[in-house]
Amino acid sequence: MRDLSQDSSQHVRAALANQISGLAPLLNKEPTVEHLLPLFLHLLKDDFPDVRLNIISKLETVNSVIGVDLLSESFLPAIVELAEDKSWRVRQAIIEHIPLLANQLGKPFFDEQLGALCMSWLGDTVYSIRETATLNLKKLTEVFGVEWAKVAIVPKVMGMGQHSSYLYRMTTVQAITTIVPSLSLEIVRAEIIGPLLLLANDPIPNIRFNVAKSLEVLAATFNKSPEGYEFVQQQIVPVLDQQTNDQDADVRYFATRALQKAQSREI
Repeated sequence: MRDLSQDSSQHVRAALANQISGLAPLLNKEPTVEHLLPLFLHLLKDDFPDVRLNIISKLETVNSVIGVDLLSESFLPAIVELAEDKSWRVRQAIIEHIPLLANQLGKPFFDEQLGALCMSWLGDTVYSIRETATLNLKKLTEVFGVEWAKVAIVPKVMGMGQHSSYLYRMTTVQAITTIVPSLSLEIVRAEIIGPLLLLANDPIPNIRFNVAKSLEVLAATFNKSPEGYEFVQQQIVPVLDQQTNDQDADVRYFATRALQKAQSREI
C-alpha cells in the first residue's frame, strides 16, 4: 500500500485511493490509525485531483472505524485545506460531504470550525460550487434544525443581498429559493421576505426574474395553510403583479408564471 501510494502513475494512485478505505473495517481501529491513516493523509495531498477526490468520497467508511474524534483531529486540517483546492471538483466533493461531517461532529464544533467555510463557498467563482453550496445549506438545516438556520445561516445569506457585487446578490436569491422549503413561515416572514422583495427592483434583470422564481417557490411552499395563503396574498402577490409589467421580457414571463401559482389556493 505504501509503495502504491507513491506510484509514478497517477491512475494507480487514484485506484488505490478509491479502494484503500475499504481496508479500515477489516483492520479495525488501531491498525487503521497506525497504518492507513498516514496513507490517507498522504493521498489527500496528492497532486492529481482524482486521488484527493477518491479519498474524500470514502470518509464515511473511515469514520465508522476510527471515530469522530480522530477523524476531526486528523482529517479536519486537510479538509479545510482542500476546501480551497484549485480543482473545483475537489471543492465540490468537500461541500457534498459537509452535512455528513456536520452530523458526526455536532453543532458547536461545526459552527466553530466549518461554519465560515460553508458561507465562503457561496462566493466561489465557479457556478457549480455556488449551487452545491446552497444545497449544502439546505441539508445542514435538515441536520441541525430551523432554529439553528435562523441564527447561523439566514442572517449571513440575507446580508449578501445588499452586496455591491451582482454575484453575491444573485447567490442570495438562489440560496433563498433552495432553503425556503426547509424553513418555517415565521422565519420567512421575519427575516427573509423584506430583503428578498427589495431585490425585486434590482437593476440587473437576471436578479429580478430569479426573485420571481423564488417567490413562486415561496407561494408553492406556504399557500397550503390559511396563514401561509394570507401571507402570500399580502406580501408576494402585489410584487409579482408589479413585475408582470417589467421592461424585461424574462422578468414578465417568470412573474406571470409565479403569480398564477401564488393566486391558486392549494389546501
